[in-house]
Amino acid sequence: MKILNLLSAAVLLIATTSCNKNKIVPTKEAVKSESATISLIEGFESGTKSAYAAADVVLGTGTWNINDALIGNSASDAKVGTQSARVRNSGKLTMKFDKATGAGNVTVQHARYGSDASGTWQLWYSANSGSTYLQAGAAISTTSTTLQTASFTVNVAGNVRLEIRKTDGGTNRINFDEISVEDYTGNNPAPSLSSISPTSANAGAATLTLTVNGTNFINGTAIKWNTTTLTTTFVSATQLTASVSSTLLASAGTASVTAFTPTPGGGVTSAATFTINAVSTAKRFLFDATKSETAGNADWVIDEDNSTPQRIPTPAQSGVTSSTAETFWTGAISSWGIALAKQGHTVETLPTSGFISYGNSSNAQDLSNYDVFVIDEPNTVFTSAQKTAILQFVQNGGGLCMVSDHNISDRNNDGWDSPAIWNDLFTNNTMQSNPFGMAVNLTNISGTTTNVTSLSNPITNGSQGTVSQIQFNNGATLTLNTTANANVKGLIWRSGYAQSTTQVMSASSTFGSGRVFMLADSSPTDDGTGAPGNTLYNGWTAFNHSKLLLNASLWLAKLQ
Repeated sequence: MKILNLLSAAVLLIATTSCNKNKIVPTKEAVKSESATISLIEGFESGTKSAYAAADVVLGTGTWNINDALIGNSASDAKVGTQSARVRNSGKLTMKFDKATGAGNVTVQHARYGSDASGTWQLWYSANSGSTYLQAGAAISTTSTTLQTASFTVNVAGNVRLEIRKTDGGTNRINFDEISVEDYTGNNPAPSLSSISPTSANAGAATLTLTVNGTNFINGTAIKWNTTTLTTTFVSATQLTASVSSTLLASAGTASVTAFTPTPGGGVTSAATFTINAVSTAKRFLFDATKSETAGNADWVIDEDNSTPQRIPTPAQSGVTSSTAETFWTGAISSWGIALAKQGHTVETLPTSGFISYGNSSNAQDLSNYDVFVIDEPNTVFTSAQKTAILQFVQNGGGLCMVSDHNISDRNNDGWDSPAIWNDLFTNNTMQSNPFGMAVNLTNISGTTTNVTSLSNPITNGSQGTVSQIQFNNGATLTLNTTANANVKGLIWRSGYAQSTTQVMSASSTFGSGRVFMLADSSPTDDGTGAPGNTLYNGWTAFNHSKLLLNASLWLAKLQ
């Protein structure tokens, strides 16, 4: 866009009394000052384009993209002066520059080319430098071979650019000439707000896009979040969008959303309320008791009454406080259950009368109702349906905590011990061979180790503390297979061994959108108390066992 000096402006005003072509014409105020607002008139007199292929062309007002169109000067071209634009098919005439003083009234002269048939077209405008366009007024039908004037009221302040679109799609051609744009001179309209979307989000949500609907928005209207002005995108006179950062959504509460248009005129809309919902971090943990976890001298349950595990621990979990002792419940892993209950999580037992399923609405304890499934040293092999349910649970986002024991630890004398049972799940299922990328070695080891991964990991260095040492008392080891699952990670290794894929004592992995954790010995889970007649040893409070198992529990629940 070229701003003429005072002398040329005065000459131009005289010259344009007979023919306004290809110019940016100063208003009366512009004669007094070069910085005054101006109007734009494009008459296609200075440009040259003889082919229809799309190209940028420098015209008198600036650069235009002329697509499926040319600048015609034949006797058949309807025109003022010697040239006009000729558009065919679905061609376009597009400003590649912004007119900084807005657009009030816009007029366009148009006519059929030669003896071509009638056609239709539309005027569109952009207030965001061509990122998006909005239609101005209604579609226009061109029926005459003599130039007619179509008028549009745009009334957009700030930067604006125009685009003419031929819409009938036919090979008939339309001439366009004398595109005239008046400055927007009125006061900015007072905006109003009718609705926002979305109206709420959970605390801690990621950055989101907020849409504000209303009327009288202009390019320059901004969305305010309480007193914070958001980076706002002008979509149309009835819609704005803005990005709401995760920082603004971090805490529960409400925010006041308004739209503000600056002076002259303008103003602030009434407020809409955006609600940031408090999110409960309580998770649901299910401890299995269907796989003979209390057989022999074992007692791997969080609670039992008369040596029989029940679904709901007693006394009620609602009675657990920060000072509650683990003996509140009876079971060798009651410390584990009480520790989770103290953090507000819900714990249940899947009793011997229950069954493992996934997606079975008739089962009140279907795995889909829980976040984490804990199986501590199973002594009965999983059925094919149970294996499928467990894998589907993990694949669809659940957390699976697996605890094994040493080789030849068959406590119920059915021919299956926990290493063999876990390996059967990994290798003999209908979904995927070795889905977690780990196998339990048929070993029996004891010893203390400080050989913990040095990599940053929420299981070995999480909210419950740092794990620097653990002890096995007759446990197994794991071998990892990163080919089967690239996400499998060793966490702890036997003392004196390299941190590789063998001699692993604890590992984690993912499958689908879920997570798995495995510990190859049950003694760290034992709190030394349980049903009468069982000989138990306190491993829960030894070394860093409770930190490891609680960090793993929260990681499986996707809380860290």
